[in-house]
Amino acid sequence: MRDNTRGDDIAKETAVNDEVWADVLGETDRMVFEAAGWGRRAGFGRRPALMIVDVNYNFCGDRPEPILESIERWRYSCGEVAWTTAIPAIARLLEVARRKRLPVIYTTNPRRSDGFDLGVWTAKSTRSGDVVDVNGHMGNRIVAEIAPEADDILVEKRKPSAFFGTPLMSHLTMLGADSLIITGTTTSGCVRATAVDAISYDLRVTVPHEAVFDRAVLSHKVSLMDIHMKYADVTGLDEVLGYLEGLTEGMFDDVYPPAAARASSG
Repeated sequence: MRDNTRGDDIAKETAVNDEVWADVLGETDRMVFEAAGWGRRAGFGRRPALMIVDVNYNFCGDRPEPILESIERWRYSCGEVAWTTAIPAIARLLEVARRKRLPVIYTTNPRRSDGFDLGVWTAKSTRSGDVVDVNGHMGNRIVAEIAPEADDILVEKRKPSAFFGTPLMSHLTMLGADSLIITGTTTSGCVRATAVDAISYDLRVTVPHEAVFDRAVLSHKVSLMDIHMKYADVTGLDEVLGYLEGLTEGMFDDVYPPAAARASSG
């Protein structure tokens, strides 16, 4: 028999679904997920890190403007949604995370000028030769509005997942982190890949939908639906902020940042 006693979880899931992806989920598909039991809330972890995936000028452009205009100069750009919705939401999460002294992890994705380190990924775009993502270019810089601070962790990656070929999991192991709050872009690409790899390492993952973005509305909505149904929890920003506010300040002080950890152990 299926468990029909989820109560509050069902209410929360329905609210998220109605707001984000209800218009792209057909009734038969909805019934299939329900019958199979998918979409149950996994819940927050106890020691979370905040992750900001690829919120650089490559993916945001250098100012709010319609996406087709932005893409003329920044081929990866997701347009004004980055500036009007996601960056303000990430800034709110950052304020609480820094006050609670949680680890904050950023990713960006520079490449060699010849594109060798991207491998076959370069085959998927006719504009792969654009210089905007070459190592050292402004495009790889995290946007100033949510720029990293000295104690934050910066992970440079060459593939969609922040885990692939990087020391990210080693950092999380050292921190004793059991979960990630994942924000950033693109929802269908690097956010999704990072979320799937994170749960593959048995980390709990939460994705506040206002804090992630994509260049295509359909990709954004379908990816959020798929992430929520099978891998992680997609929630509203306010719920995540409330969870973070309820955490004890300084739970990572014994291990991070290094200066603080050395001081506490001395």
